[in-house]
Amino acid sequence: MQVRVKWVDGMMFLGESESGHAVVMDGPPELGGNNMGVRPMEMLLLGMGGCTSIDVMQILQKGRNNVTDCVAEISAERADTIPKVFTKIHVHFVVTGKELKEATVERAIKLSAEKYCSASLMLQKAVEITHDFEIVDTE
Repeated sequence: MQVRVKWVDGMMFLGESESGHAVVMDGPPELGGNNMGVRPMEMLLLGMGGCTSIDVMQILQKGRNNVTDCVAEISAERADTIPKVFTKIHVHFVVTGKELKEATVERAIKLSAEKYCSASLMLQKAVEITHDFEIVDTE
């Protein structure tokens, strides 16, 4: 896999993926940025959230579960000193659907966290990652 990150101006960069997509990253004004894009550390959380969400949805859909929505709300704590690495990450899934079973959703999240999500598994080597979930029934 290859990506390219090109400086635009100030602290703004354009990230280009091998698959042909682009994203703008920018720093806050106090660091010379214009606040016109996602921060790189936010991008890291977004990538992990996307990775685990894809896993969870694939597992639930393969099990023919009637899922109508899936949201991963991710919160993270960072070290106070440089390097300001993540020290804790928490993923809260809100899964909406009809007649979803708690054990089924829990299993999908666990499989993602422990077996399938490359981003989570890589980050787990350096940071504590926890998960929980809620089910919203559309009956």
